[in-house]
Amino acid sequence: MSKQTQSNWDVIVVGGGPAGFFAAIRCAESNSKLRVLIIEKSSQTLGKVLISGGGRCNVTHACFDPAQLVGFYPRGGLALRGAFTRFQPADTIKWFENRGVKLKTEADNRMFPATDSSLTIADCLREAATNAGVKVQLGTSLQKAGKNPTGGFKLEVREGAELFPLQTKKLLIATGSDLKTREIVKSLGHSIEEPVPSLFTFNVNDKRIDGLAGVAVENVTLKMESLTQTGPMLITHWGLSGPAVLRLSAWGARILFEKKYRSTLTVNWLGDYRLDSALEVLQRNKDWHENARKKIAAQPAFSQIPVRLWKQLTQFIGDKNWGDISKAEMRKLAEELTAGEFAIKGKGIFKDEFVTCGGVNLNEVDFKTMQSRITPDLFFAGEVLDIDGITGGFNFQSSWTTGWLAGSAIAG
Repeated sequence: MSKQTQSNWDVIVVGGGPAGFFAAIRCAESNSKLRVLIIEKSSQTLGKVLISGGGRCNVTHACFDPAQLVGFYPRGGLALRGAFTRFQPADTIKWFENRGVKLKTEADNRMFPATDSSLTIADCLREAATNAGVKVQLGTSLQKAGKNPTGGFKLEVREGAELFPLQTKKLLIATGSDLKTREIVKSLGHSIEEPVPSLFTFNVNDKRIDGLAGVAVENVTLKMESLTQTGPMLITHWGLSGPAVLRLSAWGARILFEKKYRSTLTVNWLGDYRLDSALEVLQRNKDWHENARKKIAAQPAFSQIPVRLWKQLTQFIGDKNWGDISKAEMRKLAEELTAGEFAIKGKGIFKDEFVTCGGVNLNEVDFKTMQSRITPDLFFAGEVLDIDGITGGFNFQSSWTTGWLAGSAIAG
Protein backbone atom coordinates (compact mmCIF):
# COMPACT_ATOMS: atom_id res chain seq x y z
CA MET A 1 0.00 0.00 0.00
CA SER A 2 1.43 3.34 -0.99
CA LYS A 3 2.09 5.92 1.68
CA GLN A 4 -0.55 8.26 0.34
CA THR A 5 -3.35 5.95 1.48
CA GLN A 6 -1.96 5.28 4.96
CA SER A 7 -2.86 8.68 6.38
CA ASN A 8 -6.12 10.34 7.25
CA TRP A 9 -7.86 12.22 4.46
CA ASP A 10 -10.20 15.17 4.30
CA VAL A 11 -12.08 13.68 1.35
CA ILE A 12 -12.10 10.20 -0.13
CA VAL A 13 -13.87 9.68 -3.46
CA VAL A 14 -14.79 6.07 -4.19
CA GLY A 15 -14.79 5.54 -7.95
CA GLY A 16 -12.43 6.93 -10.57
CA GLY A 17 -15.06 7.52 -13.25
CA PRO A 18 -16.40 10.78 -14.68
CA ALA A 19 -18.50 11.77 -11.64
CA GLY A 20 -15.75 10.91 -9.16
CA PHE A 21 -13.08 12.83 -11.07
CA PHE A 22 -15.28 15.85 -11.65
CA ALA A 23 -16.19 16.01 -7.95
CA ALA A 24 -12.59 15.57 -6.78
CA ILE A 25 -11.30 18.25 -9.17
CA ARG A 26 -14.04 20.72 -8.21
CA CYS A 27 -13.44 20.08 -4.51
CA ALA A 28 -9.64 20.42 -4.66
CA GLU A 29 -9.72 23.48 -6.93
CA SER A 30 -12.26 25.20 -4.65
CA ASN A 31 -10.31 24.47 -1.44
CA SER A 32 -6.60 23.80 -1.93
CA LYS A 33 -6.16 22.97 1.78
CA LEU A 34 -8.18 19.76 1.47
CA ARG A 35 -6.38 16.45 1.01
CA VAL A 36 -8.43 14.60 -1.61
CA LEU A 37 -7.99 10.94 -2.60
CA ILE A 38 -9.71 8.95 -5.35
CA ILE A 39 -9.70 5.17 -4.94
CA GLU A 40 -10.44 3.11 -8.03
CA LYS A 41 -10.75 -0.68 -7.99
CA SER A 42 -9.63 -1.30 -11.58
CA SER A 43 -6.17 -0.81 -13.07
CA GLN A 44 -7.08 2.45 -14.82
CA THR A 45 -9.33 5.44 -14.24
CA LEU A 46 -12.08 6.75 -16.53
CA GLY A 47 -12.65 3.43 -18.30
CA LYS A 48 -16.19 4.35 -19.30
CA VAL A 49 -15.02 7.69 -20.73
CA LEU A 50 -12.45 5.88 -22.88
CA ILE A 51 -14.91 3.41 -24.49
CA SER A 52 -17.95 5.66 -24.83
CA GLY A 53 -19.16 6.88 -28.20
CA GLY A 54 -17.09 4.27 -30.00
CA GLY A 55 -13.92 5.75 -28.51
CA ARG A 56 -14.95 9.34 -29.26
CA CYS A 57 -16.71 10.14 -25.95
CA ASN A 58 -20.16 11.73 -26.25
CA VAL A 59 -19.40 14.36 -23.57
CA THR A 60 -22.81 16.05 -23.39
CA HIS A 61 -25.81 17.16 -25.46
CA ALA A 62 -26.47 20.62 -26.90
CA CYS A 63 -29.65 21.21 -24.90
CA PHE A 64 -29.37 24.32 -22.75
CA ASP A 65 -32.85 24.60 -21.23
CA PRO A 66 -33.01 22.66 -17.92
CA ALA A 67 -36.78 22.18 -18.29
CA GLN A 68 -36.26 20.53 -21.67
CA LEU A 69 -33.11 18.68 -20.63
CA VAL A 70 -34.81 16.71 -17.85
CA GLY A 71 -37.15 15.15 -20.44
CA PHE A 72 -34.27 12.95 -21.62
CA TYR A 73 -34.07 11.11 -18.27
CA PRO A 74 -36.45 8.17 -17.78
CA ARG A 75 -35.48 8.24 -14.09
CA GLY A 76 -34.12 11.19 -12.11
CA GLY A 77 -35.36 14.06 -14.28
CA LEU A 78 -37.39 15.68 -11.49
CA ALA A 79 -34.47 15.60 -9.06
CA LEU A 80 -32.11 17.02 -11.69
CA ARG A 81 -34.35 19.99 -12.59
CA GLY A 82 -32.83 22.30 -9.97
CA ALA A 83 -29.37 20.76 -10.33
CA PHE A 84 -29.27 21.69 -14.03
CA THR A 85 -29.97 25.33 -13.20
CA ARG A 86 -26.63 25.29 -11.33
CA PHE A 87 -24.54 23.22 -13.75
CA GLN A 88 -25.77 22.24 -17.23
CA PRO A 89 -24.31 21.44 -20.69
CA ALA A 90 -23.31 25.08 -21.32
CA ASP A 91 -21.21 24.92 -18.13
CA THR A 92 -19.70 21.58 -19.21
CA ILE A 93 -18.61 23.10 -22.54
CA LYS A 94 -17.06 26.08 -20.76
CA TRP A 95 -15.33 23.84 -18.18
CA PHE A 96 -13.56 21.81 -20.87
CA GLU A 97 -12.81 24.82 -23.10
CA ASN A 98 -11.19 26.61 -20.13
CA ARG A 99 -8.84 23.62 -19.96
CA GLY A 100 -8.00 23.66 -23.67
CA VAL A 101 -10.54 21.09 -24.89
CA LYS A 102 -12.90 22.29 -27.60
CA LEU A 103 -16.18 20.43 -28.11
CA LYS A 104 -18.12 20.18 -31.37
CA THR A 105 -21.84 19.67 -31.96
CA GLU A 106 -23.06 17.07 -34.45
CA ALA A 107 -26.29 17.20 -36.47
CA ASP A 108 -28.24 15.31 -33.78
CA ASN A 109 -26.94 17.70 -31.03
CA ARG A 110 -24.57 15.16 -29.51
CA MET A 111 -21.31 16.81 -28.46
CA PHE A 112 -17.83 15.30 -28.84
CA PRO A 113 -14.28 16.58 -28.42
CA ALA A 114 -13.09 18.25 -31.65
CA THR A 115 -10.31 15.63 -31.74
CA ASP A 116 -12.89 12.80 -31.95
CA SER A 117 -10.85 10.99 -29.30
CA SER A 118 -12.08 10.04 -25.84
CA LEU A 119 -8.45 10.14 -24.70
CA THR A 120 -8.64 13.94 -25.00
CA ILE A 121 -11.34 14.00 -22.31
CA ALA A 122 -9.65 11.42 -20.06
CA ASP A 123 -6.29 13.21 -20.31
CA CYS A 124 -7.91 16.55 -19.52
CA LEU A 125 -9.58 15.17 -16.38
CA ARG A 126 -6.44 13.38 -15.20
CA GLU A 127 -4.30 16.48 -15.75
CA ALA A 128 -6.82 18.73 -13.96
CA ALA A 129 -6.89 16.31 -11.00
CA THR A 130 -3.07 16.21 -10.80
CA ASN A 131 -2.82 20.00 -11.04
CA ALA A 132 -5.39 20.39 -8.26
CA GLY A 133 -3.40 18.06 -5.99
CA VAL A 134 -5.87 15.14 -6.10
CA LYS A 135 -4.21 11.77 -5.36
CA VAL A 136 -5.34 8.61 -7.14
CA GLN A 137 -4.94 5.05 -5.88
CA LEU A 138 -5.61 2.29 -8.46
CA GLY A 139 -6.43 -1.35 -7.76
CA THR A 140 -8.08 -0.35 -4.48
CA SER A 141 -11.64 -1.39 -3.65
CA LEU A 142 -13.85 -0.32 -0.77
CA GLN A 143 -14.83 -3.27 1.45
CA LYS A 144 -16.48 -1.59 4.43
CA ALA A 145 -17.45 1.90 5.58
CA GLY A 146 -18.75 3.05 8.94
CA LYS A 147 -19.20 6.29 10.86
CA ASN A 148 -16.51 7.24 13.36
CA PRO A 149 -17.87 8.12 16.82
CA THR A 150 -15.76 11.29 16.68
CA GLY A 151 -16.96 12.23 13.16
CA GLY A 152 -16.03 11.22 9.64
CA PHE A 153 -15.69 7.66 8.39
CA LYS A 154 -13.50 4.65 8.93
CA LEU A 155 -13.02 2.58 5.80
CA GLU A 156 -11.57 -0.79 5.00
CA VAL A 157 -10.08 -1.10 1.52
CA ARG A 158 -8.51 -3.97 -0.35
CA GLU A 159 -5.39 -3.72 -2.49
CA GLY A 160 -4.54 -7.09 -3.96
CA ALA A 161 -4.82 -9.66 -1.17
CA GLU A 162 -4.31 -7.14 1.64
CA LEU A 163 -6.84 -5.13 3.66
CA PHE A 164 -6.01 -1.64 4.95
CA PRO A 165 -7.82 0.90 7.16
CA LEU A 166 -8.47 4.46 5.99
CA GLN A 167 -9.98 7.50 7.70
CA THR A 168 -11.74 10.42 6.04
CA LYS A 169 -13.76 13.40 7.18
CA LYS A 170 -16.03 13.29 4.13
CA LEU A 171 -16.89 10.41 1.85
CA LEU A 172 -18.16 10.62 -1.74
CA ILE A 173 -19.44 7.47 -3.45
CA ALA A 174 -19.33 7.61 -7.25
CA THR A 175 -18.93 3.98 -8.24
CA GLY A 176 -21.73 3.53 -10.76
CA SER A 177 -23.67 0.29 -10.50
CA ASP A 178 -21.48 -1.87 -8.27
CA LEU A 179 -22.91 -4.68 -6.14
CA LYS A 180 -20.37 -4.41 -3.29
CA THR A 181 -20.87 -0.65 -3.02
CA ARG A 182 -24.65 -1.06 -2.93
CA GLU A 183 -24.29 -3.25 0.15
CA ILE A 184 -22.03 -0.65 1.78
CA VAL A 185 -24.52 2.12 0.96
CA LYS A 186 -27.26 0.05 2.61
CA SER A 187 -25.06 -0.41 5.69
CA LEU A 188 -24.86 3.40 5.93
CA GLY A 189 -28.64 3.63 6.20
CA HIS A 190 -29.71 4.10 2.59
CA SER A 191 -32.24 2.21 0.51
CA ILE A 192 -31.47 1.09 -3.04
CA GLU A 193 -33.71 0.84 -6.08
CA GLU A 194 -32.40 -2.46 -7.42
CA PRO A 195 -30.52 -1.88 -10.70
CA VAL A 196 -31.79 -3.35 -13.96
CA PRO A 197 -30.38 -2.85 -17.49
CA SER A 198 -31.33 0.22 -19.51
CA LEU A 199 -30.33 1.16 -23.09
CA PHE A 200 -30.38 -2.20 -24.83
CA THR A 201 -31.38 -3.69 -28.17
CA PHE A 202 -34.31 -6.06 -28.79
CA ASN A 203 -33.86 -9.69 -29.78
CA VAL A 204 -36.47 -10.34 -32.48
CA ASN A 205 -36.53 -13.46 -34.66
CA ASP A 206 -39.00 -12.82 -37.49
CA LYS A 207 -39.01 -13.78 -41.17
CA ARG A 208 -40.08 -10.24 -42.15
CA ILE A 209 -36.66 -8.88 -41.09
CA ASP A 210 -34.59 -12.04 -41.65
CA GLY A 211 -31.42 -11.37 -43.65
CA LEU A 212 -31.86 -7.59 -43.52
CA ALA A 213 -29.06 -6.77 -41.04
CA GLY A 214 -27.82 -3.25 -41.74
CA VAL A 215 -31.09 -1.97 -43.21
CA ALA A 216 -32.21 1.25 -41.50
CA VAL A 217 -35.47 3.19 -41.55
CA GLU A 218 -35.13 6.87 -40.69
CA ASN A 219 -38.43 7.49 -38.93
CA VAL A 220 -40.47 4.74 -37.27
CA THR A 221 -42.97 4.87 -34.43
CA LEU A 222 -42.65 2.08 -31.86
CA LYS A 223 -45.24 1.09 -29.27
CA MET A 224 -44.76 -1.34 -26.41
CA GLU A 225 -47.04 -1.68 -23.42
CA SER A 226 -48.06 1.94 -22.67
CA LEU A 227 -44.90 3.48 -24.19
CA THR A 228 -44.25 5.16 -27.55
CA GLN A 229 -41.02 6.32 -29.19
CA THR A 230 -40.27 7.77 -32.63
CA GLY A 231 -36.98 7.94 -34.51
CA PRO A 232 -34.48 5.94 -36.60
CA MET A 233 -34.39 2.14 -36.30
CA LEU A 234 -31.78 -0.34 -37.48
CA ILE A 235 -32.31 -4.02 -38.32
CA THR A 236 -29.50 -6.19 -36.93
CA HIS A 237 -28.45 -9.84 -37.05
CA TRP A 238 -30.29 -10.46 -33.77
CA GLY A 239 -33.27 -8.13 -34.12
CA LEU A 240 -33.78 -4.39 -33.78
CA SER A 241 -31.59 -1.50 -32.63
CA GLY A 242 -31.12 2.21 -33.31
CA PRO A 243 -32.14 5.35 -31.38
CA ALA A 244 -35.89 4.62 -31.26
CA VAL A 245 -35.29 1.13 -29.80
CA LEU A 246 -32.70 2.33 -27.28
CA ARG A 247 -34.99 5.10 -26.05
CA LEU A 248 -37.89 2.66 -25.73
CA SER A 249 -35.66 0.26 -23.77
CA ALA A 250 -34.67 3.07 -21.39
CA TRP A 251 -38.24 4.16 -20.66
CA GLY A 252 -39.41 0.55 -20.50
CA ALA A 253 -36.43 -0.81 -18.54
CA ARG A 254 -38.37 -1.88 -15.45
CA ILE A 255 -41.41 -3.09 -17.38
CA LEU A 256 -39.28 -5.31 -19.61
CA PHE A 257 -37.23 -6.59 -16.67
CA GLU A 258 -40.43 -7.67 -14.89
CA LYS A 259 -41.68 -9.36 -18.08
CA LYS A 260 -38.33 -11.20 -18.49
CA TYR A 261 -37.73 -9.29 -21.74
CA ARG A 262 -40.76 -10.77 -23.47
CA SER A 263 -43.26 -8.36 -24.98
CA THR A 264 -45.02 -7.34 -28.19
CA LEU A 265 -43.55 -4.47 -30.18
CA THR A 266 -45.82 -2.62 -32.61
CA VAL A 267 -43.88 -1.03 -35.47
CA ASN A 268 -45.18 1.78 -37.68
CA TRP A 269 -42.57 1.75 -40.46
CA LEU A 270 -44.10 4.97 -41.83
CA GLY A 271 -43.55 7.09 -38.71
CA ASP A 272 -46.66 9.22 -38.23
CA TYR A 273 -48.87 7.72 -40.96
CA ARG A 274 -52.21 6.37 -39.78
CA LEU A 275 -53.93 3.34 -41.30
CA ASP A 276 -56.35 5.39 -43.43
CA SER A 277 -53.63 7.70 -44.82
CA ALA A 278 -51.46 4.67 -45.66
CA LEU A 279 -54.44 3.09 -47.44
CA GLU A 280 -54.92 6.26 -49.52
CA VAL A 281 -51.32 6.13 -50.73
CA LEU A 282 -51.61 2.43 -51.58
CA GLN A 283 -54.86 3.05 -53.48
CA ARG A 284 -53.27 5.88 -55.49
CA ASN A 285 -50.38 3.55 -56.32
CA LYS A 286 -52.82 0.89 -57.56
CA ASP A 287 -54.86 3.41 -59.55
CA TRP A 288 -51.85 4.95 -61.32
CA HIS A 289 -52.09 3.36 -64.77
CA GLU A 290 -48.31 3.05 -65.24
CA ASN A 291 -48.16 0.86 -62.12
CA ALA A 292 -50.83 -1.62 -63.14
CA ARG A 293 -48.38 -4.12 -64.64
CA LYS A 294 -45.50 -3.49 -62.23
CA LYS A 295 -44.69 -5.99 -59.50
CA ILE A 296 -45.73 -4.85 -56.04
CA ALA A 297 -42.54 -6.28 -54.50
CA ALA A 298 -40.34 -4.25 -56.84
CA GLN A 299 -42.22 -0.95 -56.59
CA PRO A 300 -42.38 0.47 -53.01
CA ALA A 301 -45.30 2.84 -52.47
CA PHE A 302 -43.36 4.76 -49.80
CA SER A 303 -39.90 6.23 -50.44
CA GLN A 304 -38.89 5.94 -46.75
CA ILE A 305 -39.01 2.13 -46.84
CA PRO A 306 -35.89 0.47 -48.34
CA VAL A 307 -36.62 -1.89 -51.25
CA ARG A 308 -35.24 -4.98 -49.47
CA LEU A 309 -37.51 -4.40 -46.47
CA TRP A 310 -40.52 -3.62 -48.70
CA LYS A 311 -40.06 -6.95 -50.52
CA GLN A 312 -40.28 -8.88 -47.26
CA LEU A 313 -43.18 -6.88 -45.83
CA THR A 314 -45.17 -7.57 -49.03
CA GLN A 315 -44.19 -11.25 -49.31
CA PHE A 316 -47.63 -12.43 -48.18
CA ILE A 317 -49.15 -10.93 -51.37
CA GLY A 318 -47.04 -13.12 -53.64
CA ASP A 319 -45.81 -12.25 -57.14
CA LYS A 320 -48.71 -9.92 -58.02
CA ASN A 321 -48.84 -6.72 -60.01
CA TRP A 322 -50.22 -3.52 -58.51
CA GLY A 323 -53.29 -3.82 -60.75
CA ASP A 324 -54.18 -7.21 -59.26
CA ILE A 325 -54.03 -6.44 -55.52
CA SER A 326 -57.33 -7.06 -53.70
CA LYS A 327 -58.90 -4.70 -51.17
CA ALA A 328 -58.28 -7.22 -48.38
CA GLU A 329 -54.60 -7.52 -49.33
CA MET A 330 -54.27 -3.75 -49.53
CA ARG A 331 -55.76 -3.34 -46.08
CA LYS A 332 -53.52 -6.04 -44.65
CA LEU A 333 -50.49 -4.31 -46.20
CA ALA A 334 -51.52 -0.96 -44.69
CA GLU A 335 -51.85 -2.66 -41.30
CA GLU A 336 -48.44 -4.30 -41.74
CA LEU A 337 -46.86 -0.94 -42.57
CA THR A 338 -48.47 1.06 -39.76
CA ALA A 339 -48.94 -1.52 -37.01
CA GLY A 340 -46.83 -4.61 -37.63
CA GLU A 341 -46.47 -6.73 -34.49
CA PHE A 342 -43.12 -8.27 -33.56
CA ALA A 343 -42.33 -10.50 -30.59
CA ILE A 344 -39.48 -9.30 -28.35
CA LYS A 345 -37.76 -12.45 -27.07
CA GLY A 346 -34.83 -11.03 -25.14
CA LYS A 347 -32.36 -8.18 -24.98
CA GLY A 348 -28.93 -7.47 -26.35
CA ILE A 349 -26.51 -4.79 -25.14
CA PHE A 350 -25.78 -1.45 -26.76
CA LYS A 351 -22.11 -1.62 -27.85
CA ASP A 352 -19.89 -1.20 -24.77
CA GLU A 353 -22.08 1.41 -23.10
CA PHE A 354 -23.82 -0.58 -20.40
CA VAL A 355 -26.26 1.64 -18.52
CA THR A 356 -28.48 0.60 -15.64
CA CYS A 357 -31.46 2.20 -14.00
CA GLY A 358 -31.58 1.88 -10.23
CA GLY A 359 -29.33 2.97 -7.40
CA VAL A 360 -29.54 5.16 -4.32
CA ASN A 361 -33.10 6.32 -3.62
CA LEU A 362 -33.23 9.96 -4.76
CA ASN A 363 -35.50 11.07 -1.89
CA GLU A 364 -32.60 10.30 0.47
CA VAL A 365 -30.23 12.79 -1.21
CA ASP A 366 -30.21 16.61 -1.10
CA PHE A 367 -29.77 17.63 -4.75
CA LYS A 368 -28.46 21.08 -3.84
CA THR A 369 -25.35 19.51 -2.29
CA MET A 370 -25.58 15.78 -3.21
CA GLN A 371 -25.24 15.05 0.51
CA SER A 372 -27.08 12.18 2.13
CA ARG A 373 -30.19 13.20 4.08
CA ILE A 374 -29.55 10.19 6.34
CA THR A 375 -25.79 10.15 7.03
CA PRO A 376 -24.00 13.53 7.39
CA ASP A 377 -20.77 14.01 5.39
CA LEU A 378 -21.72 11.21 2.98
CA PHE A 379 -22.16 12.33 -0.65
CA PHE A 380 -23.20 10.68 -3.91
CA ALA A 381 -22.59 11.45 -7.60
CA GLY A 382 -23.13 9.77 -10.97
CA GLU A 383 -24.74 6.44 -11.76
CA VAL A 384 -24.64 5.16 -8.17
CA LEU A 385 -27.86 7.23 -7.95
CA ASP A 386 -31.17 6.09 -9.39
CA ILE A 387 -30.67 8.32 -12.45
CA ASP A 388 -30.32 7.29 -16.06
CA GLY A 389 -30.63 9.13 -19.34
CA ILE A 390 -31.23 7.98 -22.88
CA THR A 391 -28.33 7.74 -25.31
CA GLY A 392 -26.86 11.03 -26.51
CA GLY A 393 -24.53 12.32 -23.80
CA PHE A 394 -27.16 12.62 -21.07
CA ASN A 395 -25.64 10.08 -18.68
CA PHE A 396 -22.32 11.91 -18.79
CA GLN A 397 -24.07 15.23 -18.21
CA SER A 398 -25.77 13.97 -15.04
CA SER A 399 -22.34 12.74 -13.88
CA TRP A 400 -20.73 16.14 -14.53
CA THR A 401 -23.60 17.95 -12.80
CA THR A 402 -23.86 15.76 -9.70
CA GLY A 403 -20.05 15.58 -9.42
CA TRP A 404 -19.70 19.35 -9.65
CA LEU A 405 -22.43 19.92 -7.04
CA ALA A 406 -20.94 17.37 -4.66
CA GLY A 407 -17.42 18.75 -5.07
CA SER A 408 -18.67 22.31 -4.49
CA ALA A 409 -20.51 21.34 -1.32
CA ILE A 410 -17.65 19.26 0.12
CA ALA A 411 -15.17 22.11 -0.47
CA GLY A 412 -17.52 24.66 1.07
